[in-house]
Amino acid sequence: MTTAAADPLYPSPDPDPFFAPPSDLATKAPGDVVRTRRIDTGPYVGTEGWQVAFRSTNSGGRPILAVTTVLLPVGVQNPPLVSYQALINSLGTKCNPSRSLFNGELQDGVGAMLPIGRGWAISLPDYLGPNVAYGAAKLSGMVTLDSVRAVQRAKEIGLTNSPVAIAGYSGGGMASAWAAALQPTYAPELKLAAVVAGGIPADLEQMALGLGFEPHPGFGLAFAAAMGLEREYPQRLPISAQLNNTGLWFRDFTHDECRRFLLFHGALRNADQLAASKSLMDSREAREVLYENSLRRFSGTPTAPMYIWQGIYDSLTPFDSVKEVADRYCHAGTPLTFVPYDIAEHMTTAVAGFADAWNYVESRFHNDPVPVRC
Repeated sequence: MTTAAADPLYPSPDPDPFFAPPSDLATKAPGDVVRTRRIDTGPYVGTEGWQVAFRSTNSGGRPILAVTTVLLPVGVQNPPLVSYQALINSLGTKCNPSRSLFNGELQDGVGAMLPIGRGWAISLPDYLGPNVAYGAAKLSGMVTLDSVRAVQRAKEIGLTNSPVAIAGYSGGGMASAWAAALQPTYAPELKLAAVVAGGIPADLEQMALGLGFEPHPGFGLAFAAAMGLEREYPQRLPISAQLNNTGLWFRDFTHDECRRFLLFHGALRNADQLAASKSLMDSREAREVLYENSLRRFSGTPTAPMYIWQGIYDSLTPFDSVKEVADRYCHAGTPLTFVPYDIAEHMTTAVAGFADAWNYVESRFHNDPVPVRC
């Protein structure tokens, strides 16, 4: 059964009270710790774990409760900290790293452990916020920055003075790149040793127009991003009101699901099957929401050392928009290394680029001279 057509459909809340916001949340500053707890790290041998609930901010400037999961290498004193923005690309709370690290849904869980092997601590924030607002890029940047603040403020974890790097690919690359761009104004006190980001969705309007109304293998994720943005901007982006009965059914069917489910069940569908109208992209407000979440249109520039890699022929995250962002950063003085790969398949570029990205982070942790390659 569907809900009212005009209303967004939010994820089922996590039943664990650890994820519930306190009544005084609004009195806290962004990054303030609300509660912490030790956790069993299960399959991640050689680690000890914590979860930190903290105050962050949504796209409308209102306080929200967010959570990050921290894994520390056993026996390492004062390890550097990597905030790793994982591949969430999902709509359900069970898909957030706080859950998906342990329930099998986090597909890059093994890759996320590479920093542990280098003797670094890793923090994996639920950067889509409590409503799992997939596609809300500005939100993800703010939650990422506040997660670093919170981990440093949680004295029991022992990372208060650790050097910090931020890393991610695809949706995680978008969150990482937005964190870098927002840091000078949103969290100016944070010192970031490095930011590495690849496969960045830098222009949401370009991606939406490129998808069009024809079948596309990535349609399930595109639909999920539309639903996630509606959750974050319910008044400005009323997508549910534009869906037909099939679209409303598919929305309800997928609203608590994760990346693999969304890709599988969206593979043979397209917007023409699910939309009652093709007029949404004609809406000025809808386009403004896409602009507000597109790095290509955000005027802020990072000041931290940054490494970006991107597939030249990537049909999922277009190269030209990322190249334009990189050129602007270079002209503004960002200490940037930009590495294009002659690759078309989106996830192949992740594998190709992460080794050098981690080496870049290690060099920054060692205070080596910062290279610039534009």
